Amino acid sequence: MSMKRVVLAAGLGVAIGYLARQQMDNFQRITPEKALKQAKETFKKQGPISGSWIYMKPEEIERNGLLYNAYRGGVTRNIDGENKQYEFYVDVETGAVIKSMEIAS
Repeated sequence: MSMKRVVLAAGLGVAIGYLARQQMDNFQRITPEKALKQAKETFKKQGPISGSWIYMKPEEIERNGLLYNAYRGGVTRNIDGENKQYEFYVDVETGAVIKSMEIAS
């Protein structure tokens, strides 16, 4: 095989691999760590956060008649010297906060 064909084949292989990787990234679920980071950024818009957590296994929840696979997590915020806890659900496909609620102490 000539050197031109080897270089062409290698270049074509790299290009196909790159395009396949880009397509896989578009269909890949969001990781729990990334979901927590996005949720914390959303909550930080309303004030500082003192703690956070997330379950690593997605749960199926219903919201407005639709079923979602979502990660469940929570944050703690200090408001007027009092710790308040909030629980939230983050969609595993988009990373959007689907539902959030304050947990009564």
